[in-house]
Amino acid sequence: MLSAFFIFNQKGEVLISRLYRTDFKRSIADVFRIQVVSNSDVRSPIITLGSTSFFHVRINNLYVVAVTKTNANAALVFEFCYRFINICKSYFGKIDEEAIKNNFALVYELIDEICDFGYPQNSEIDTLKSYITTESVVSQNIPADESSKITSQATGAISWRRPDVKYKKNEAFVDVIETVNLSMSAKGNVLRAEVDGHIMMRAYLSGTPECKFGLNDKLVIDKSQGGGGGDAVELDDCRFHQCVRLNEFDATRTISFIPPDGEFELMGYRSTSNVKLPLRVIPTVTEVGSGQVNYDVVVKANFSNKLAATNVVLRIPTPLNTTTADCKVATGKAKYAPSENVMIWKIPRIQGGQECIFSATAILTTSVTNRQVWARPPIDVDFQVLMFTASGLIVRFLKVFEKTSYQSIKWVRYLTKASGGYQIRF
Repeated sequence: MLSAFFIFNQKGEVLISRLYRTDFKRSIADVFRIQVVSNSDVRSPIITLGSTSFFHVRINNLYVVAVTKTNANAALVFEFCYRFINICKSYFGKIDEEAIKNNFALVYELIDEICDFGYPQNSEIDTLKSYITTESVVSQNIPADESSKITSQATGAISWRRPDVKYKKNEAFVDVIETVNLSMSAKGNVLRAEVDGHIMMRAYLSGTPECKFGLNDKLVIDKSQGGGGGDAVELDDCRFHQCVRLNEFDATRTISFIPPDGEFELMGYRSTSNVKLPLRVIPTVTEVGSGQVNYDVVVKANFSNKLAATNVVLRIPTPLNTTTADCKVATGKAKYAPSENVMIWKIPRIQGGQECIFSATAILTTSVTNRQVWARPPIDVDFQVLMFTASGLIVRFLKVFEKTSYQSIKWVRYLTKASGGYQIRF
């Protein structure tokens, strides 16, 4: 499927290269450098030149690039790139230019293991760590019997889990993490509301347990087949870890699986219907002549008073010709950041149902040379709310079955957050 794989730094220099086809030369990297790295106008992650397609993922100061001449499945190519990034993170913590250079030999070994002749192979992190070792994991030779276990794990029906896992305390942690993206008009109409959700699981369970995981009774995946009513949870799409038995989920909305050992993403999903907005922001901005702007911003918490939003940060834009801004708040702290042309309002905690008020006056310079049309950028809001889901998704139950019938402890946590994508126009 893949013809070549590269890692570039931000200057366009090749750090890692692997060619899988004889009709490709390493000079193909120059094409990507000229067409993408040196061209600031390129926004698409896929560039096709003639019969050659370049798929790239930008992370920190690196470009992870997959090249193909075939009509490849784009989603599969990007999945491979992101799997590679996650594998690197699991080995050396982060992926940037310095980390790649410091782990040069290891990166090549990983690439050769997860992709054979251009076709993706086993990319399970736990399995890879069994036989691709670093000094921080294992440095001695693997015994013959252990090597045979690795082979059976990699090629068996359950390649993602070893059968001999043992723990003194059997625990399973489930985190439902949702990121809310919002765009609201100046009149208070929702232009776009989207939830990007991930169900993360950490399984520290002995043996080969069977887990059953139940979600909302009214859960609609395909809207074309009809909704489940006004209180139904509607998902636009979802994706599962390979361990999930999909036929049972389609029938009963129960997720049945044998979990990998350790941390993994059980399910990812996206929702754009019936999104519950945790915070409502009502801005009133009035321009007084050409030398002053008055602000009144109200933040309301739209959830139960038993819950609280934490680390709430509002970034309220000011005109470019602002000289000073006087901020007044009863809750939290606010200050004017002239280098960013914003007023930053930080609220450590907002209880459900609480209302916080911000007022400010921005003084503008009246010099003709500094007068520019103010585009009124939107207000950005960041926050976190524990034990709340914007999509309405809930975990009804989590059961663990194992032939030794041991007792297990299960924990479920919900977190809804916004980071740079929760915007209110005014």
